[in-house]
Amino acid sequence: MRIGVPKEIKIHEYRVGLTPGSVRELTAQGHQVLVETGAGASIGFDDASYRAVGASIGAKAADVFAAAELIVKVKEPQPEEWAQLRPDQVLFTYLHLAADRDQATGLLQSSASAVAYETVTDGQGGLPLLAPMSEVAGRMAVQVGARCLEKEAGGAGILLGGVPGVPGANVVVLGGGVVGSNAARIAQGMRARVTVLDRSLRVMAALDAEFGGTVATQFASVEAIEAAVLAADLVIGAVLLPGAAAPRLVTREMVRRMRQGSVVVDVAIDQGGCFETSRPTTHAEPTYLVDGVVHYCVTNMPGAVARTSAVALNNATLPFTLQLAGKGLRRACVENPHLAQGLNVHAGQITHPAVAAALGMAFTAQETLMG
Repeated sequence: MRIGVPKEIKIHEYRVGLTPGSVRELTAQGHQVLVETGAGASIGFDDASYRAVGASIGAKAADVFAAAELIVKVKEPQPEEWAQLRPDQVLFTYLHLAADRDQATGLLQSSASAVAYETVTDGQGGLPLLAPMSEVAGRMAVQVGARCLEKEAGGAGILLGGVPGVPGANVVVLGGGVVGSNAARIAQGMRARVTVLDRSLRVMAALDAEFGGTVATQFASVEAIEAAVLAADLVIGAVLLPGAAAPRLVTREMVRRMRQGSVVVDVAIDQGGCFETSRPTTHAEPTYLVDGVVHYCVTNMPGAVARTSAVALNNATLPFTLQLAGKGLRRACVENPHLAQGLNVHAGQITHPAVAAALGMAFTAQETLMG
């Protein structure tokens, strides 16, 4: 199969869809890989490193899109990218369509097939292609939250871990999944006072066992969320409903009543965010204030540590890329139902029920379209 890797064009996005190590695996199996010049240069993967493992180098993105049967990216396609997709192509990348009607419409009009990393599943009900970036984002959320708590950044001037005689920050994590558990791990390691709220008794029991009671857990009722948020210095939004829009757990009124200089980091912003006051931001302008509360809502947080993130992501995506390249979309989805869960768009139709519901669009089962 002919596989294309365009350079990411979202602002301050330096990750790359395929690392040289992944390209070597693909070319060893007889596939052709075309990489846009400079696609990985900013994280240490220059064109020579791709040529050394059998890739060809394209002068511009248009060359890659025109030649490839399978496009492998990191972030959702931007308007000038989805305009270059065609009906016989497969796009494999993060999509987060539930919060992006414009992108969904663009993909539907292209008639290309779009497989979303974030809805591919595994045998345990997990999301294996979302997990690596969730780990990165969860750990980063504490770093950026600590920075935002500094006075110069608009925060209250609180050191996350405190010092002897002065308590550390009160950190509240909404959601105890991959993002939330990683955030709790870093915050607790920095000696903050940490509370995780979740609706799963199993998740709370696992967190309690892992941290030996040093991280508090609470059932995420409306009352408990409100009380925790109002007492917090840093709130990390870490909720996820696969393929669907994130639930708005923190209302505008709650934010209005939070302490001046407190901070919210909304890791769920890719799916619309879990704070009513959230709106997408970029690494260039990552924060804004609402009622004196600092909001950090960057939609591609792991892009700030692009080399770590790109390698971690490739470790997870490569087996699925090999299946798509070796078997084609239809056979790969028939033989691997977990990969099939990643198919969000095919033949001009939405093929994931949660995405369709979130967008208010019609859902068509992929079996109907592909036989």
